[in-house]
Amino acid sequence: MDEIRWGMIGVGNVTEKKSGPAFNRVPHSSLVAVMGRDAEKAGDYARRHGVPKWYTSVDELIADPEVNAIYIATPPHVHEDYTERALRAGKPVYVEKPMALNAEECARMNAVSRETGVPLFVAFYRRSLPYFLKLKELVDTKAIGDLRAVNITLHWNPYEEEVGESPKPRWRVDPAVSGGGHFHDLACHQFDLLEFVLGPVRTASGIARNQAGLYGADDIVVATFEFESGVLGTGSWCFTVNRGQRIDETQLIGSKGKITFSYFEKFTIRVETDDSTEEFHLPYPEHVQEPLIGTIVQELRGEGRCPSTGETGARANWIMDLITRTS
Repeated sequence: MDEIRWGMIGVGNVTEKKSGPAFNRVPHSSLVAVMGRDAEKAGDYARRHGVPKWYTSVDELIADPEVNAIYIATPPHVHEDYTERALRAGKPVYVEKPMALNAEECARMNAVSRETGVPLFVAFYRRSLPYFLKLKELVDTKAIGDLRAVNITLHWNPYEEEVGESPKPRWRVDPAVSGGGHFHDLACHQFDLLEFVLGPVRTASGIARNQAGLYGADDIVVATFEFESGVLGTGSWCFTVNRGQRIDETQLIGSKGKITFSYFEKFTIRVETDDSTEEFHLPYPEHVQEPLIGTIVQELRGEGRCPSTGETGARANWIMDLITRTS
């Protein structure tokens, strides 16, 4: 492939800034068509973002001869179906995270990719962000010595639409649509990045519960996990604390010190040893998926490799399944 001409399925919030504009910013890449079930929204998105064509049919978008790659920006419950349709049409797929509802769906998606020989990529864009590449560099160069443990803490207050007299929780806390709740939506980023930095997780277990009754999905999860390297990890996720308790902090504990960083809300990496304390401030780019999309375009052009594939993306679902299903 020379020029990558993207067709985008879904015109939701993630596409407004994180991903959609990036397709036109990457060399040899352009967004040429979008699809949304609501004609008014699809047309409005196309007009505002200067996209030449828009559809209300997935099959029509995939069949468009001008489109030679597909970006799936929908909730996870249709990822498997849309991915298979695009792959069998011979068009590489870039699918949002989490990759699917569960590990079984991910496995089937990867099987179709292998069968057709058509590439499959997943939007775990942190693998290409300077902030997390610096984190990986610090671990690889043993800035804190040999790694011993990982501690994840992600405690957030409920979203406004989840509380009040007439709550209307979004699809992210409907397991039939998202695969779980906020844990599935956010922890997938965390586990994917940890495997990128530290290597494969060997096993995991946990307890998932709904304590506050704001919606049907779990709202608190605790977990333990072990990497093949022998590094041990713990995690605590709670989505019903008050605003003052809100925290997004992960610590990597080493033989000579620790690294503290955030996945979602802060842009500083703190490295502490007996000899010194050092901080690295690396804000995200305006369009956070742009660096990863750039690697996909390079791979499709035969010029490089993308670090987030269907095979790596499926791992996060597998880990989350182990944690939530053991409970």
